[in-house]
Amino acid sequence: MKPADPSCRPLGIFDSGVGGLSVLAEIRRVLPQEDIVYLADTAHLPYGARGDDDLRDLTARAVAALHARGVKGVVVACNTASAFSLSHLREKYGPQFPVIGLVPAVKPAIQATRSGVVGVLATPGTLRGTLLQDVIRQWAVPAGVQVLMAVSAALVPLVEAGQQDSAETRAELRRVLEPLQAAGADQLVLGCTHYPFLAPAIRAEFGNTFALIDSGAAVARHTRSTLERLGLLRPEDVPHTPQISYFVTGSPEAARPVIATLLAGAMHNRDQSSVLPLHSPPRADALRIEPIQT
Repeated sequence: MKPADPSCRPLGIFDSGVGGLSVLAEIRRVLPQEDIVYLADTAHLPYGARGDDDLRDLTARAVAALHARGVKGVVVACNTASAFSLSHLREKYGPQFPVIGLVPAVKPAIQATRSGVVGVLATPGTLRGTLLQDVIRQWAVPAGVQVLMAVSAALVPLVEAGQQDSAETRAELRRVLEPLQAAGADQLVLGCTHYPFLAPAIRAEFGNTFALIDSGAAVARHTRSTLERLGLLRPEDVPHTPQISYFVTGSPEAARPVIATLLAGAMHNRDQSSVLPLHSPPRADALRIEPIQT
């Protein structure tokens, strides 16, 4: 295997902030041999309330920065960015540089519901995009399942501030989710990569009212199959110590304690109900986070 073998290049993961760490945790479980470059555009978050053109520009700049660092493909671990940018990015980079995005996990929620009512917790940007509405039209309408939206612009900044289980966060969760509970929703789609980190707070407030479903595990499996199909999967039979590099467009000092905390409690969505720690999370003082401009 030559050093220039494309399969030995790192995989890029991009999010507006730290929410994509929930996807990173799933990808590490499915692709433990891969090097990863994680880029958080913390200087420009939250994305949810930004305009369409602004979202496409910020996402394009982040992916270009990862491409310049030699990654073999990018997972856009942001539902809002995915809703507005995937087609443009795929057209620009072509099929040999995979750009993998997120689609809210509405389909499995529709298949699992017993009450016939599914809730989706989303940002304003994800709700405004076409991906979510397309999935609802394709799966919910034919099944006769009612899909109800819970939209919050406050939750992402709270997670970014390390306040995923604070009193303020719980109050906001009650505000947006109590109407879904009253309507009989038994499935809750976590339509933002930040939201798996809210699972303990949601369960503390609502018990087992909702089965919590996110797309992280499915995206990880899709990433593996895509890399394998393109011959970009790093060989598992060659000894290698995988490395994860973290970059932020904002302050590394501000991001370090939040990233360390969320890595330590990263969500595992294997059975859509368990919460397991990411193995061997780094200590905050040992976590290297570098600044980057996009």
